[in-house]
Parts: sequence; C-alpha cells; structure tokens
Amino acid sequence: MIVVMLFSSLSQILARWFYTGVITLSIPVVLLRLWWRGRKNPAYRERWLERFGIFEPPPRTGGIWVHAVSVGESVVAAPLIRALRKQFPDEPITITSTTPTGFARVRELFKDEVFQVYFPYDLPGNFTRFLERVRPRMLILMETELWLNCLHACWQSRVRTVIVNARLSPKSMRGYRWIGAITRQMLRYVTKVIAQSEQDGARFIALGLEPDRLIVAGNMKFDVALKDGVQEQGRALRETWGDRPVWIAASTHAGEDEIVLAAFREIQKQFANVLLILVPRHLERFESVATTLQQQGYSVVRRSHGQSVRAETEIFLGDTMGELSLLYAASDVAFVGGSFIAVGGQNTLEAAALGIPVIVGPHVHNFVDITRFLRNAKALVQVVDVPGLAQAVVHWFSNPADRQRAGLAGKTVVEKNRGAIQKIMNVLVAMH
Repeated sequence: MIVVMLFSSLSQILARWFYTGVITLSIPVVLLRLWWRGRKNPAYRERWLERFGIFEPPPRTGGIWVHAVSVGESVVAAPLIRALRKQFPDEPITITSTTPTGFARVRELFKDEVFQVYFPYDLPGNFTRFLERVRPRMLILMETELWLNCLHACWQSRVRTVIVNARLSPKSMRGYRWIGAITRQMLRYVTKVIAQSEQDGARFIALGLEPDRLIVAGNMKFDVALKDGVQEQGRALRETWGDRPVWIAASTHAGEDEIVLAAFREIQKQFANVLLILVPRHLERFESVATTLQQQGYSVVRRSHGQSVRAETEIFLGDTMGELSLLYAASDVAFVGGSFIAVGGQNTLEAAALGIPVIVGPHVHNFVDITRFLRNAKALVQVVDVPGLAQAVVHWFSNPADRQRAGLAGKTVVEKNRGAIQKIMNVLVAMH
C-alpha cells in the first residue's frame, strides 16, 4: 500500500514537472504572439509583468478572486459578481482576465469597484507571487478553466477553488482524457464543480472528479442581465434610421464577414432598403473590416465615429465595446457568429432575451443545449450556407407575425431557465 502511494505521488510530481516544462518552453512563443497581435491592438503589448504575477498589490487583500477569460465570460460572470458584492459587501473582489478585450469589458462593467489584473501564465513562481499579493480565500473559475499550477498553488495555500457554470463537451472531454494523469490531478485540487447540466457533470466524473464535489445548477447564461432601458434606447435608435428592415450579424469572426455580405447581397434583391448591422467579435478586427467594406463599395456608417445613418447607408458597423444589447434591441433579426466556422458559436441568449429571432450556422458545439432549447421553441433557425442565411432573414422580414412569435418564444425560454446564479450563490454562501 505504501509503495502504491509513493508511486502515485511520484507520478503526480513527474506529471507536474513535465507540464511545467511544456508551459515554460511555450512562453517565448506566447509572448511573440502577444507582440504580433499588438500590431492591431496595442493593449496586447501592455502590462506584461502582470502575466508573471508582478504587480502592485490591491489596497485590500483577501476576499474572492474571479477568473473570467475574455469578453463572453466577463459578461456571464457580471451578475454573479454583483450578487457576490451584495452578499459580501465587506469582501474585496479581484477579477482576472486573459485578453485585453476581456480586461476592458471588466473595467467598463465595474470600474474601480473591484481590483483587476491579468491572469498569470501557468507557472509555479507566477502563482506564488500572485497569491502573496492578493491572498484570496476563494477562487471562482468561470466555465472550464483548468490550469494545473494555478490549482496546485491554491490547494497548497488553502484557497478553495470552485468551477462555476462548468461545461465539458465530448470533444473537450477527449482532450482532457488524452492527458488523463494531469486532468485527474487538477480535479483533485478543485473544491467544487458546479456544472451546467447532468451531462456535463457526468463527463467531469468520468475524468476523475469525486461525485460529492459535483453540483448541477443550470446555465448562468440564462440569467442574462439586460441594462435598464436598453429596449427603449434600441427603439429610439431604430427610429432615427427610418422605416426599413434591419438585421444584425453579431460577434462575427474572420471568415464569416464574407458569408454575411454574400447573404446581404441576396437579401437586397428583395428588400432594397435593408440595413445590416455588422458587429465583429474582436476589437482588433474593427479597422480591417471597415476597410474591407469601403473597398467593396458599401455605404458604411461607423458607430465609433458618431455618424448618422442616412437613407443610402447600407451597413452600420458596430465598432464599439459594450453596446451589443443596444444594437440587438434596434434589430428585427439576429445572426450570431462563431457558428459558420469551427469556433463553436457565441451566446445567442442576449438576442433571445430581447425578443429577437436568432439564426446560427452549423457549428454550435459550445452551445448545444441553448441551441436545442431555442430551436425547439422555434425561436432559432440553424442554417448551413449563404442561401440558407439569406432565406431565413427574408422569411422573418416577410412574416412579421412569425417574427413576433419567434421573439416571444425566445424570451419565454430565457425566463423559464433562469435561476442558476441563485443556486450557485447558495453553494458559495455555504462554503464561505
């Protein structure tokens, strides 16, 4: 028995050494990539020391640390963070992000109400420095963020670690199973996994999570929090554009703009005065998309320039941060990107919560349950090509009653599935 335990401990140490060696060797490549991306977004070239755990400590240490990788996770985490601040008003909260866009979104949402810093690269020394500066009592990881040295450092420092809104697709499960020894070790360091669904929970258990550490609470994305008055503001913005059909292509990735524009040309054949709102997913693509639209001869108005939409305007470029819900509210139909390429989709619930019918492409593996719920309610249509996208938009433009029913059905789906945040808070309060 003692020999087995020693062998197991040695295996864990060797696995962590191997993992750390791989991460160490990758750091120069990662830094070069940051520098390269900084050509289009200079924020990628800033605050590099934070990524090594070097920064001025917060005014108050302790409290709760929340990690939300990028924009999408930050938006989903926002209602939970507000609930934490209300429940524990005296607790300092630290929020880490990985991307500049996620960092900017947190700053916009919470300003100086929280301490904000970049998430360090997953090396032991980085997290030793980080924990010495922040000294959190609890780490909340949004969705499925598993980092071996981070989790090990928290375990050693008695920082309770909770993965909330946890999801694990079959594809991700295969990846984690391929590094099974490391995965099992990471899951041993996790205090609780609060999963989105029974299926997600079962996959975590199959990877080695102890069943008594699992709780299923539903999907936090259904608790989408809309800004006060956003629907009224959207309608007011829409009225300035005149009486014309409007569709939005939101959160588009590189490779999808061409598909959207091809569909747009087809739609224009039946609705000559249609307005397309195009919202690229990543800030660093704003300029290149604007240049492409102008080179192709479209009449374009940019939101960031404060220009007014005129009768001849064909495309309204949503090149600002934090205004997607406003632009959804000003639209009749929404296409949600990340779904015509193998990204796995983006969140469709913000549009659904505003009563906007949704269209997605074939790749939605990150949002399987949400897509199924909305599709079954006839609030969402899934298409596979340019003609399908154009036909779906034209159908909802041509059938206002169907469009209204679809929008109402989407709102109903969102309302019926709310409540995950309260369930999560119950767990966090009990752990406090």
